[in-house]
Amino acid sequence: MKPVGLKFFVFFLGIAVWIGWQVFQQIQEQTGGKREKKGEVVPVAVEDIRRGEIELRRRFNGTLEAQSELIVASKVSGRVERLYVNLADSVQRDQQVAQLDSGEYVQALAQAQAEREVARAEVGAAQTALNIADREWQRIQKLRGQGVSSEAQLDTALANQQAKQAQLKVTQAQEMRAEALLKTAQIRLSYTQVKASWSGGRAERVVAQRLVHEGEMVAAQAPLLKIIDLTSLMGVIFVPEQDYLVLTPDLPVLLTTDLYPNATFAGHIERISPIFQNNIRQARIEINVENPEKRLKPGLFIQATVVLQHLSEATLVPEHALTQREGKTGLFIIKNEQNKPPVAVWHEVQVGIRQGEWVQIVQEEPLAGEVVVLGQNLLKDGSMVTIPSQEGASSPLSSDKKGQQP
Repeated sequence: MKPVGLKFFVFFLGIAVWIGWQVFQQIQEQTGGKREKKGEVVPVAVEDIRRGEIELRRRFNGTLEAQSELIVASKVSGRVERLYVNLADSVQRDQQVAQLDSGEYVQALAQAQAEREVARAEVGAAQTALNIADREWQRIQKLRGQGVSSEAQLDTALANQQAKQAQLKVTQAQEMRAEALLKTAQIRLSYTQVKASWSGGRAERVVAQRLVHEGEMVAAQAPLLKIIDLTSLMGVIFVPEQDYLVLTPDLPVLLTTDLYPNATFAGHIERISPIFQNNIRQARIEINVENPEKRLKPGLFIQATVVLQHLSEATLVPEHALTQREGKTGLFIIKNEQNKPPVAVWHEVQVGIRQGEWVQIVQEEPLAGEVVVLGQNLLKDGSMVTIPSQEGASSPLSSDKKGQQP
């Protein structure tokens, strides 16, 4: 072989050996790395498995309405002479709120009184005529017994007596009619004093709307004022079919509104509609909301959270502690043995109620200890772990319970 060819052969052989060595080194590093990962200690964050309260909730949007609403209307026509209340004024039961022009009704009352007096006088005259007819009949009857008067005279006296009795009854009926007309005139005159009257509930309400002004002419039954009770309101929500069956009367409800973003108000389901509305295919649910401080107002939009279930002693873990392994849901629970590093053991679990960042774990045997909440994606069943400082751990449902007091 020529010296030049020998040099090239040695050169290419050296390159091939170097490449082979590099490939061998990479294989060694990979296999060695795997062996090292098997014994690697994974840093994780943990949280205690807790026992505490949790609730199953559904949230709906709706509006507030007045439970008790009264439209004060005029029972007679006339001109509005005076309005005694204005918007937002308090009104007591049976309080006069308006005055209509009463001149026409005063005149009608005076006429009815005069007609009654005429009817009374006619009754008096008819009674006097009857008394005279009674005495005449008695006199003729006595004379007939003595054989002085004839049978015809007795019949005439009797007929006259009966006629006077009938006339008295007619005048008495006319008096009753005059009394009724007088009572009607008095009532119609009283209607010019418009009062806010209602039965049941609280004795005080508030003016929500003033629908007329002083000096306006109004017809009978024309609305003048709207008066409502603010101390008890009704929240109205509409629910679809999938939520309809889980709602029952008396279920507690928590309400929030943008007007008071940091306050929560309590209520309960009062009534559930037996039908679904055709246009939206949803059922109307009415919620009773006590409002003693009158902070809530009809017409406000609300968010109603219905408490479907409340558990006072449930096993709770943070939701982000849940992991999926081969299509199953589970947790990594820390197992501590003496003189050994802690180990993360995977447990398949059944999840129950979810509330905020916490979930209920449903198990026949209750879980206890610590659960991995950060770093579980690097773990396998039985992985050794190291646990840094746990300062600042939160308590279950603490974020949910803030701001719920109105």
